[in-house]
Amino acid sequence: MAAPQTAHELIAKHRPTLDQALEAIRTRAYWSPHPEHPKAYGEHGSLDAAAGKAAFDAVLGTRLDLDQPGTDDWVGDETSPYGIELGVTYPHADLDVLLPAMKAGQAAWRDAGPEARAAVCLEIVKRISDRTHEFAHAVMHTSGQAFMMAFQAGGPHAQDRGLEAVAYAYAEQVRTPETAEWSKPQGKRDPLNLTKTFTAVPRGIGLVIGCNTFPTWNGYPGLFASLATGNAVLVKPHPRAVLPLALTVQVAREVLAEAGFDPNLVALAAERPGEGIAKTLATRPEIRVVDYTGSTAFGDWLEANARQAQVYTEKAGVNTVLVESTDDYQGMLANLAFSLSLYSGQMCTTPQNLLIPREGIRTDQGHKSYDEVAADLARAVDGLLGDDARANALLGAIVNPDVKARLEAATELGEVALASREIANPDFPDAVVRTPVIVKLDAAKPDDEAAYTSECFGPVSFAVAVDSAADALELLRRTIREQGAMTVGAYTTDPEVARAVEEVCLEEPAQLSLNLTGGVYVNQTAAFSDFHGSGGNPAANAALTDGAYVANRFRVVEVRRQA
Repeated sequence: MAAPQTAHELIAKHRPTLDQALEAIRTRAYWSPHPEHPKAYGEHGSLDAAAGKAAFDAVLGTRLDLDQPGTDDWVGDETSPYGIELGVTYPHADLDVLLPAMKAGQAAWRDAGPEARAAVCLEIVKRISDRTHEFAHAVMHTSGQAFMMAFQAGGPHAQDRGLEAVAYAYAEQVRTPETAEWSKPQGKRDPLNLTKTFTAVPRGIGLVIGCNTFPTWNGYPGLFASLATGNAVLVKPHPRAVLPLALTVQVAREVLAEAGFDPNLVALAAERPGEGIAKTLATRPEIRVVDYTGSTAFGDWLEANARQAQVYTEKAGVNTVLVESTDDYQGMLANLAFSLSLYSGQMCTTPQNLLIPREGIRTDQGHKSYDEVAADLARAVDGLLGDDARANALLGAIVNPDVKARLEAATELGEVALASREIANPDFPDAVVRTPVIVKLDAAKPDDEAAYTSECFGPVSFAVAVDSAADALELLRRTIREQGAMTVGAYTTDPEVARAVEEVCLEEPAQLSLNLTGGVYVNQTAAFSDFHGSGGNPAANAALTDGAYVANRFRVVEVRRQA
């Protein structure tokens, strides 16, 4: 355990990083303090690959005691999508004991001020970063991500998103000065003089409801946004992905205690199998902020029923790519093939609908018919995943049986342009690994509409034939408005079509990527620069991360005194 550091010492240590983060969100330029390459770790207190794997192995089959108040049981039955049982048990909480204990430390945390809170949060992120190799295995074996993706997305990219949330939280809190001298002239009479103080005060306890696929990447923004704005945070992981967030809570509690704050400002709410405590927690009067990533049905329920709380949701959407024309046909195919394949399409940003004019498209290789585009894309995916070792490194494992069922059912929806195949993982024989399926649908056929106007989460994409680019734009507009979209992509060499797509995404707010043919993909976003979701369509009511995401997690209380 590191030597205790006071809040003042942590401010001195982390203020340069905070300043860099503030500059990054202002300029939107590339910046990250967290290395993406595994070999960058192993110095200055961080775990290298061997030590990280050993730390992960050491926690398997153990009781992860967080020393939380109100523990009344030990729970946990996680099984890795790669087929191994984790065997870790976690504290189950008596909420009537834990929640009051969490509130007890909020006054001192509030009084510490925005800069001290930011510094403590950055120390938590730094300690997590030092254990990136360990966390990568925890993310891999709860989400099914392949190791390198779990390392990057579950490690540095998630840490970046947490740091980004802290930067926005700090910026919003210091927008108002701590004190002000107010003097109103009264003509011949003495002026009216007041001394005013302004304090950012927390709403209450924040609840983070974790997801199965990206427990840290999706969990850290809400956790750190609430903590940095003065709220205590209760983390309720997905039952199949507890370990990464439990380790996060462990680190947070250690740092808070060492810095002189109540460790119960961050706690874990693990649940018994089938207990389903999210609804109970979300409607408790102590819970004043809720962060959730998952299904539309439960996200809608939270927005309708957690009325005492400020609710931030990321739900399902129908992500769409319009393919109208391209001056780099092979680059387009390669980019799309990677986007469809990464993590078996189990990302909220993965393209689902590919809208292709039935008369075909213009390319640098001549005219390509709708059938040719679908067939060439299928070949590009096959080529990308033809080597099983490479395929395993890109696809990871199917995260749960529901995804596998959707994949298998998709073949009944239309003509199959690309059939899914099973891939063996030599390191994990019980892993379920499948390549994507591409199904051809037609916007002119009413029977096809139900498939392409609803989300089919997983490695399933639809090549939808449309009459024209104009028809594609109308379908795009309708699906964003009715179903939402986390991402929109388009390929076109026509400036008018490009402007029209952009106009749709401005009117039905959705994040747009145009003509990606290189090493940046529509389903990837960079912290400090890209906004994840817009908060302006049904797929999500908030964006990761902007001022609106943090500003309503606290309120400003003014005290006026006669000068």
